[in-house]
Amino acid sequence: MRQGTSFLLWLRIIRPQTLFASLVPVLVSWLVVCRSGMAWDGLVLTVTAFCAVMLQVLSNLINDYYDYLRGGDKAGRAGYKRALAEGEVSVASMRTACLTAAAAACLSGLYLVSVGGWVILAIGLSALLFAWLYTATRYSLSYLGIADIFVFLYYGVVACCGTTYLLLTGSGDTYVAVGVYADSFYAGGVCGFISMCVLLINNIRDMESDVQVGKKTLPVRFGKPFAHALMLLLVGLMPVFAWQAFGLGLPVLVAVPAFLLWLKVLSATGSEYNKSLLFAGLTNVVYLLLCVISVWQAGQA
Repeated sequence: MRQGTSFLLWLRIIRPQTLFASLVPVLVSWLVVCRSGMAWDGLVLTVTAFCAVMLQVLSNLINDYYDYLRGGDKAGRAGYKRALAEGEVSVASMRTACLTAAAAACLSGLYLVSVGGWVILAIGLSALLFAWLYTATRYSLSYLGIADIFVFLYYGVVACCGTTYLLLTGSGDTYVAVGVYADSFYAGGVCGFISMCVLLINNIRDMESDVQVGKKTLPVRFGKPFAHALMLLLVGLMPVFAWQAFGLGLPVLVAVPAFLLWLKVLSATGSEYNKSLLFAGLTNVVYLLLCVISVWQAGQA
């Protein structure tokens, strides 16, 4: 197939539908800080959101690059089309895209390190390492079936608590309430559970191809019924964590779209899982909107 470099092609390659997984924890953390009444820094919030998105783009590109090299992605796959496997871009172009995303993440990250110091440096370096280890090495996290833990951390509690730390440090507020971090942990936990569901759906869909390349994801190791049961557990934990973060209010209703997502996954086959992945992304957005309305209502009271 003829290789291309169009904007729309690269927009598809970076998988914009996945970017909410990195953006929502940042915004939810901001809402937690707003709800606490503490000061926050707008520039820090903007750069944090940009850096988080760039790290997600980098992770997507690295995943595509190394899955293709290892034979995990092939033309005509059940999942979303991968540009390398379809011959739409060259290996060199994908490598350049990876380096560009890494540079953008690092440059924005340097500013955040200047604000938050060694704590943010440790989070940033470990996030880059996680993006690399997810697929790139012989013992990649995604191939060992332990990526789910890191998804919960880096797309959930670490992202949320790290953002809270940056917002409060950037504002110059010397008083940091422990309760704000506890709320950030639980609020971010919901995001982490949603992202774990995304990974489970993706891995259930790709079970057959993953077996062929030795990718031992949780569904491959323990079977589809186990994956369905684990996803139901995650759905059940979402409203509990939302309640701990925001109280008994609108955010607990995240359980509704999450449960509908689980029902959708139970009956999905083949490419139908792609619609479930889009629904999972929508669940993240719904959770964010519920948190926005909840915090706004609290401010009006």
